Amino acid sequence: MNATASRGRHDNWRQRLSLRPLSALLPLAFLLSSGAVGYGQAVNPKEERAIRQVLDSQVNAWNQGDLLKFMEGYWQSEKLTFFSGTRRLRGWEATLTRYRQTYQAEGKEMGQLTFSDLEIEMLGRDTAAVRGSWQLRYRNGSTSGGIYTLLFRRFVNGWKITHDHTS
Repeated sequence: MNATASRGRHDNWRQRLSLRPLSALLPLAFLLSSGAVGYGQAVNPKEERAIRQVLDSQVNAWNQGDLLKFMEGYWQSEKLTFFSGTRRLRGWEATLTRYRQTYQAEGKEMGQLTFSDLEIEMLGRDTAAVRGSWQLRYRNGSTSGGIYTLLFRRFVNGWKITHDHTS
């Protein structure tokens, strides 16, 4: 092989290598520009109201002692995830069981629930992240609370929580 042929093949390899990072980014650039991925995009007031309505319905159901109604805000799927402390649960039934054991078992009290400091951020057209604080006030005047991050997804039957990480 002569030096010219070798250099030509080497230059061709260098040119292809330099274009690879750009070609890998083109699909991502298209998605970002098309709105298919909207991380951090402004929340549409209609979508914000719909998500807040889910949370308001949960608070009302909780404060009436109706866990099944409260659970309507969650995706009724085995793919639902719930993380709290060191516990990782998967599934709607497992999440309901956890709530029952923690708040409705013998000697337990549900208390009065409030949510505050809500931040809603659209992650895409049909997904959103919600961050906030929760507090329970009990009859004896004591309180407990923490913070949470919820991932919401829009389904045919409305917005549902698909992941709940509460501390």
